[in-house]
Amino acid sequence: MPKSLFPALSLFIAATAGRNMTRPAYVAVAVGIMVMVLLTVDPAYEAAHHWVDAVLWACLAFFVFEWVVRLRHAIRAQRGLTYVASFRGLVDTAAAAAIPLALVFGSNPKSAWLFGVVWVLKLVPGIPGLRQLRRVLVVESGPLLSVLVIFLMVVFLASVAEYLLERDVQPATFGSVPAALWWAVVTMTTTGYGDVVPITPLGRMVSALVMISGLGVFGLWTGILATGFAAETRRDNFLKTWESVSKVPFFANLGPAAIADVTHMLRTMDLPPRTMIIRKGAQGDCMYFIADGEVEVDLPGGKKVTLGEGAFFGEMALLGNNLRSANITTTRLARLLVLDLVDFRLLMARHPDLAETIDAEAKRRALENK
Repeated sequence: MPKSLFPALSLFIAATAGRNMTRPAYVAVAVGIMVMVLLTVDPAYEAAHHWVDAVLWACLAFFVFEWVVRLRHAIRAQRGLTYVASFRGLVDTAAAAAIPLALVFGSNPKSAWLFGVVWVLKLVPGIPGLRQLRRVLVVESGPLLSVLVIFLMVVFLASVAEYLLERDVQPATFGSVPAALWWAVVTMTTTGYGDVVPITPLGRMVSALVMISGLGVFGLWTGILATGFAAETRRDNFLKTWESVSKVPFFANLGPAAIADVTHMLRTMDLPPRTMIIRKGAQGDCMYFIADGEVEVDLPGGKKVTLGEGAFFGEMALLGNNLRSANITTTRLARLLVLDLVDFRLLMARHPDLAETIDAEAKRRALENK
């Protein structure tokens, strides 16, 4: 291998070992899947089979190389078994080995290349929403399994009921309980393909109850997942706000309980550059803490002051002077933590030392800005 390739290879090894996906991997997955689909279109494959085969082999070579690199890195870090047993390790192994194994065991080449569909799974670890879904499924596994048991019970009971009611009039369709299961599943899921329909009055009553039960079961599943997602979203937002609050020096001396109290009261605001936050002379009912970014304060007399991460402003509106005394604008992308007047008073009642600190800082700034 040329020496000039070693630096690039080293960078690639570091990138592929430390991240779920690299840009070349995204490209390889997208191109590989599109070409695999093209493989199933006979006219297109016959017209360009050389190019199709070459691209597929190139994608496979890339995934084999990526798998070897990650496995080598994991072994060097003494995490070989951990990587191999992880979801990412299993997907990397399948992406690299499924097609060669199919070819070795004598599968038709066009059929073997269809195993390339597992390449899509390489995208899963890099999707934050799927990680959140996994957490929701784990946390809500008990309620979800309970509803699943109810679903299976209703399906089985309905199958037995329809077998008893319909077997004499529709022996080909409801001649056995397993045969009636197809009807029960499509009815319970409210899909109703129409190929299996009860014709007796009692059979139709059972169908109506099963359809209503299906709506209830899927409503329960939807409610459980929606509640779980809402809880996870609140948790993520709380953690992000906590992290932002902990960066503000103003809250550095607070204990965990006080920071949690503050975190529940604050709301976050993300603003683009050159956005006016406060206009001079306007009524004020909140104060701001800068979690990230920078703002510019246009003081009377043309004096301008820049406030960065950890600073706060607008506190005078909460300490008695509710008229804004300066224009304040973001100079770059900023994340602000906003504390409203009602929450401010509640917070000050719970933490008097915090009120004294804000009051002292406000007086200091008033003297500096004169």
